[in-house]
Amino acid sequence: MDQIVINVLNGLSSGLLLFMLSSGLTLIFSMMGVLNFAHASFYMLGAYVAYALVGIMNFWLALLLAPLIVGLLGAGFERLALRRVHKFGHVPELLITFGLTYVILELVQLIWGRSSLTFPPPPALQGSAFTIIQSSADGLRLMLGAAPAEVCRPADAAIQVVCSTFPATRAFMMLVALLMLVALWLLLTRTRIGLVIQAALSHPEMTEALGHNVPRVFMLVFGSGCALAALAGVIGGITFVTEPSMAVLVGPIIFVVVVVGGMGSLSGAFVGSILIGLLQTLPLTVDGSLATLARSLGWMVTQDTPGYPVLKLTLAQVAPILPYLLLVLILIFRPKGLLGTRDD
Repeated sequence: MDQIVINVLNGLSSGLLLFMLSSGLTLIFSMMGVLNFAHASFYMLGAYVAYALVGIMNFWLALLLAPLIVGLLGAGFERLALRRVHKFGHVPELLITFGLTYVILELVQLIWGRSSLTFPPPPALQGSAFTIIQSSADGLRLMLGAAPAEVCRPADAAIQVVCSTFPATRAFMMLVALLMLVALWLLLTRTRIGLVIQAALSHPEMTEALGHNVPRVFMLVFGSGCALAALAGVIGGITFVTEPSMAVLVGPIIFVVVVVGGMGSLSGAFVGSILIGLLQTLPLTVDGSLATLARSLGWMVTQDTPGYPVLKLTLAQVAPILPYLLLVLILIFRPKGLLGTRDD
């Protein structure tokens, strides 16, 4: 039971990291209609910029400055490059952001090398956030921090105790993602800036007639989306590995999240992120094959069944393709996504 709880929490934390990434991409698409192929590269760039800043300042200041720096770089790219090709349609926009991914990758490898970097979390985030203790005598209970050795290894050999820890970095990741969700919702629905952004989305000509600089709003939105990706990169860098392949690992799954949740829908991005995070994690805990699952559903599966070698695959082996299978099903039965309303 304790391992199931830990795996659910791991799935939720992975999903919330995906939300931190997909929220910026969703914000950019809902405002500008641009699918930023370089979004995952800004995620990687955030981790590397924070790594460089930690060498001259403490981590918490780097956590604030790295997204701002990457956001400014993203705003500059929109102003100097993306805006110039916007009038030519979506294909040039996709191509220029696709090319930017290679530019960022090569720059990162030139400056920091091709190997992974040692980017440890600060002392406050090292160790365990809490420990789930499952005891044959006391049942399931929770203890903040790491449980003492005498708790996990009792003197009485008749008592079976299993301790499962949850890393502090993942708990911090979940906290930041939830705060980001609340902040974005309040910004877009309760502030004048949010009203201007939504007005520029639905009625750009009227918004400009009222005296607002719509191109500047677009630039700020693009920069803000890149900053959100960089914030996810800083936290992902200390939680996982800081390496040049960071963007490649998360890039495809971000677009799966955005399409499944609904293009341009922030609430859809949140639901899609949680769903994909759990879909990637929970099958890893199931000790069984597709044939076992089919039998549990009442299907008669034997070695003579057509395609039986495929059914012998374990659920853990097919877990990586489940999000893409969900993507195909969503595109077939609900092209707008789970909570999407945008037609283009």
